Amino acid sequence: MEYILPAIIGFLLSLIGILFALKYFPRLQLLDKPEKYGLTRKPIPYFGGLILYLAFFLTVFLFVDFDMKLWGVFVASTILIFVNFWDDLKALKWYFRLPVQFLVAVIVLATGTGILEISNPLGGVVLLNQIILPIDIFSFHFDFIVLADSLVILWIVVMMNAMNWMDGVNGLPSGLAIISALAIFFLSRENFHLVDQSVVSNLSIILVFVCLAFWLFDFYPAKILMGDTGSMFLGFIIAVLAVLSGAKIATTALVLGFPLLDFVWTILRRVLVEKKSPFKGDLKHLHHRFIKAGFTERQTLFAFYFICTAFGAIALFTSNSTQKLVAILIMVFCMVILGGWVVVKGRD
Repeated sequence: MEYILPAIIGFLLSLIGILFALKYFPRLQLLDKPEKYGLTRKPIPYFGGLILYLAFFLTVFLFVDFDMKLWGVFVASTILIFVNFWDDLKALKWYFRLPVQFLVAVIVLATGTGILEISNPLGGVVLLNQIILPIDIFSFHFDFIVLADSLVILWIVVMMNAMNWMDGVNGLPSGLAIISALAIFFLSRENFHLVDQSVVSNLSIILVFVCLAFWLFDFYPAKILMGDTGSMFLGFIIAVLAVLSGAKIATTALVLGFPLLDFVWTILRRVLVEKKSPFKGDLKHLHHRFIKAGFTERQTLFAFYFICTAFGAIALFTSNSTQKLVAILIMVFCMVILGGWVVVKGRD
């Protein structure tokens, strides 16, 4: 019951923000550019990520007690939102955006969010705190735990970009965010007998309902778009929630396995096969392949929703890391088969 009010307030704030954007963003010229992608429709409100950010943190400020970790997440999110808003306006170069992504990940670490160990699929845990580098900047002291902190930084940066690259079909990032945040909510509730994770539960359920309100207008055909401002923000928050919930990185990776595998495959394809920069965008992501193979946008959305929900259920009902590892291997196999099929189908 304690999560109903935050969920309702988050939903209403997001809904009010969207209705405001639908009315006033056109007057402020905060619109997308459909001609850039060869589309003939009229421009629609863009920069919906601002609504997600404001609705989420306004609700969090109302219902969650802030500590240093949450202040770090808030500051990092604010920097991320500002830079990606500017990117949506002016199309910044990757060599400016990427360092900012690493910066926000470091801010999260420096304010106390991190891990010290990960589960070993063969049993027990793997400690990641063997090498520590003390860092002193003026009066600020920070111990950089090389293995653990490097893993968290990589996780956050990859998650942001993987979610961003899913923003090729209306409703895909918001839908995936709902599914993954809901999985983290249920996992955090299960862990209450071990450690108090009420903060994670609150953050995740607020994110679910903020995204749900947005999804109602974002679902194909969209009436508002979130832009990189929104997709990067969602990837960042989900990555942080996975760490805050007790290093549920493997679990979250299972839920969002297809976007993450698409991210890895895209990097390898661009570098090794096409011999071009991994930062040069294209329309060859898995969701683009689905559409080229003959699926409609809505069929593509529901296919991704189903896959992520199915693996989310597996994540919730597997009790140890060995089972999760097997599930991840099965997922990789499924993506190879499915990916190969849509590529061949698209050539017919």
